[in-house]
Amino acid sequence: MSPGMVESTPVMAGHAPVQRVGGPGRSLWFRPLLVLLLDAVITTGALFCAMLLRFDGRMPTRWQWAFLNGLPLLLLLRLGALVVFRLHRWSFKTSGLSEAGRLICANALATLGFEVLQSSVLHTRAPLSVVGIEFFLTTAVMGVHRYAPRMARLWYLDRQRARRFGTQRAIIVGAGGAGDLLLRDLRGVPGSPWHVVGLVDDDPAKHGTLLGGRRVFGPIDMLPELVKKHQVSQVLIAIVNLPSQRIQHILNLCRNLNVGFKIVPASFIYLDKKITSAMLHDLSPEHLLPRNAVSFDREEVHRLVTGRRILVTGGAGSIGSEIARQVAEHEPESLVLVDINENELYLLVRELQERHPKLPVSAVVADIRDMARMMRVGRKHAPQYVFHAAAHKHVPLMEDAPEEAIKNNVFGTLNVARMAHACGAERFVLISTDKAVHPSSIMGASKRLAEMVVRDLAGHSRTAFTAVRFGNVLGSAGSVVPIFKRQIQRGGPVTVTHPDCTRYFMTIPEAVGLVVLAGLGGYGELCILDMGAPVRIAELAANTISLAGLVPDKDISIVYTGLRPGEKLAETLLSEEEERTQQIRNRIKVAQSPAPPADFHIRLQRLWRAARAGDTPAVTNTLRTLIPTYTPSKSQG
Repeated sequence: MSPGMVESTPVMAGHAPVQRVGGPGRSLWFRPLLVLLLDAVITTGALFCAMLLRFDGRMPTRWQWAFLNGLPLLLLLRLGALVVFRLHRWSFKTSGLSEAGRLICANALATLGFEVLQSSVLHTRAPLSVVGIEFFLTTAVMGVHRYAPRMARLWYLDRQRARRFGTQRAIIVGAGGAGDLLLRDLRGVPGSPWHVVGLVDDDPAKHGTLLGGRRVFGPIDMLPELVKKHQVSQVLIAIVNLPSQRIQHILNLCRNLNVGFKIVPASFIYLDKKITSAMLHDLSPEHLLPRNAVSFDREEVHRLVTGRRILVTGGAGSIGSEIARQVAEHEPESLVLVDINENELYLLVRELQERHPKLPVSAVVADIRDMARMMRVGRKHAPQYVFHAAAHKHVPLMEDAPEEAIKNNVFGTLNVARMAHACGAERFVLISTDKAVHPSSIMGASKRLAEMVVRDLAGHSRTAFTAVRFGNVLGSAGSVVPIFKRQIQRGGPVTVTHPDCTRYFMTIPEAVGLVVLAGLGGYGELCILDMGAPVRIAELAANTISLAGLVPDKDISIVYTGLRPGEKLAETLLSEEEERTQQIRNRIKVAQSPAPPADFHIRLQRLWRAARAGDTPAVTNTLRTLIPTYTPSKSQG
């Protein structure tokens, strides 16, 4: 509807039509016209006040004529400059420093034009001091008239938020660009759940200054004192790509305080400097790894994957499903997901089909222990790349069912590897574990033997075989962090096996990147991510409690249960023989495993018969002959 048109409402029975003049277009010209009218009043008043100030409150007749003659020219130039700089269309909610700069430039340009033109156009020119005073008065009052509504609104929202029940008092860590933008959003959103009391930053130049009306109290080390003094319940970390050591330091400072934590995502740098409180992530144990996260070249991954036929076993599991999601992003020719868990497999395929409608995704319900079935799958889909993520991985459970670990992890791997060889796959990638090094559990021994199976088959196959060893994957199904979170939600206690137990950790994106890049990039037969120093599980448990806004051993207790059968205090990533051959490429350790013994196939057949018969002692004894470094737990001894 055009501005000024008459809008009619529908005719109701027994009533005459109701008409209302105007429409939504009216506001397009009404408010800018009102702003310009007020600017004209401000300019007139400023020129009059400048004259009075110049002549000590009594304007002589001569200068009264100068005022009346000069005012029309000044108004024409002033309002014209404001229109050219589009300052008549002012946002009273979002205008910032750039708009203030435009206002000063527009007024300066108009004042300069007035000073140049009045000598040639007007008979009586205003004194230069009057022109200068008018410029400063006009600019100041125009700034107040434009910014005062916003400041009043922010003040009102602050008071309202501070009084509202349920609002959390928060402090922002970081008084840089991210902290400034976050504070602006938190102050400008009426429904924000946080009332920011101030900021902390390690830059001494910022201490004591104001940012967005909030004080920068001092360095980050002041957090405990400020949290107690201002009754803060939420710490908002607004420093992009803050090193994990600094995050750990912040967490340790607040260890005995009931505060929660949120952090600006690292992807903020790609958000075109726009940030809202909705973008804040919960601080998670992934942020506390004692190293920076490893990122992989996305272009290289795309080059390796695009246009290829890919098969993933264990496709419904934590790692397999994430491999599928990441691979699907890079436009493979087809994607085949194999798993025995038909429900999770069905849900994953639905998800992938919705996200990638043009990608042919196949769900195959199959048991990797069924050799004939795997061969049929291979012949039907003819994969070029095979990612083998299917495995039994829970250490205590496999101690109670060693034959199942052998049948699935060893001979299931053999079946999938033979399928890849038979159908001419270019590459086969085995997902292994650091528990395969000097194994003390059935699960670790079965994965070490799976590596040997793949190594043996690689000797007479055109398929390139690679084993990729993982540490503990944060966030994967059955890993410690989800268990800790569930225990915390139930009110504790959080259970840890031993106070000195350590593990290597990696994130799911790191695990998937390692599998795809190292496995498909031809790095070598055995690859391990450089995961930095191992992490104490007890420390991880305490951090997880702190991240929930609780105090370890006060709100939630930590209980030590003792090592379970098959578990070790610490894991190693490479055996002594493998360390002698290791190289490091792109934060990836590459090594060669020792060749299997000469009678490997005979011993393997003996192991198969023992596993099929459920003969646990025979399984253990045969494993010892195949893996001399295997040290069974007492339950298997």
